[in-house]
Amino acid sequence: MERTTPKVDTKNMTVRVSTALVFGVFFFSLLWLGDRPWAPWTYLALMALATVMGVRELTLMARVRGFNPSLVTGSLVGCGILAHFFLATGSHDPLPLWLVFAAGALVIHFGALFFDPKLEEALPSQAITWLGALYLGFGLGFQQKLFMLQGTLPKTGSRLILALFIITWFGDTAAYFVGSYFGRRKLAPKVSPKKSWEGAFGNLGGNLLGAFLMQATVCPEWSLVDVVSLGLLLGIAGQLGDLVESTWKRSAGVKDSCVGVSIPGHGGILDRVDSLVFAAPVLYAYVHFVHGFN
Repeated sequence: MERTTPKVDTKNMTVRVSTALVFGVFFFSLLWLGDRPWAPWTYLALMALATVMGVRELTLMARVRGFNPSLVTGSLVGCGILAHFFLATGSHDPLPLWLVFAAGALVIHFGALFFDPKLEEALPSQAITWLGALYLGFGLGFQQKLFMLQGTLPKTGSRLILALFIITWFGDTAAYFVGSYFGRRKLAPKVSPKKSWEGAFGNLGGNLLGAFLMQATVCPEWSLVDVVSLGLLLGIAGQLGDLVESTWKRSAGVKDSCVGVSIPGHGGILDRVDSLVFAAPVLYAYVHFVHGFN
């Protein structure tokens, strides 16, 4: 059968690895200091920055198709959702979601009446504004929630965030190499012609390997059932998230989500968080309902 993926691009891989190392030093330093009082605020600032950048990319992709979603209001509502996750602790909820949504409806819909010059595209434009806010706000908000969790082990939140990233990244890496060398059967040709079933199964293998590594190093409380369950659940959720973002790029006719600003070797911020946005809520739901974390 015809190959569905090209051979490994060694030049691009060098750039990707170099960029990942730079970000990795900062990221892992933050996780190491995750029990410091300022750490949640620093992580919140990172998630807020990623939210604004992600909304920007989605907004600019939509404008390629002639729509006019609002970057400002989408970012405000997305950061409002993020702030809800940061401030809500136990029964204390000073910024409930209903208030964020009510205020969001006012700024998105009424704001368009005064500031949107293309009201003939009001329905899709405002829907995309909401999409960006909800997609980034909830996806990154659950990461913030995970980072702030406390358990029997020190720096529980840091351990869970590290597990989330390692499990997801191991899967992405395995999918890339397995798909590049062995990919034959197309997974979703209308969405992403380079993705193959072989790469998808390689992804799950990488997820399981990452989960076993996390159990052996930072999450010793996980049982074998936890390892297998989380490896498969995060792997499936991450791949679905990747495909969802690929449909948006395909509809906008762009290769990467970045429009003007990119992460060297990695594309845009949406290209980096697409798997994590879906995997983070799954991990939180698992530790909440199975392990009782709250």
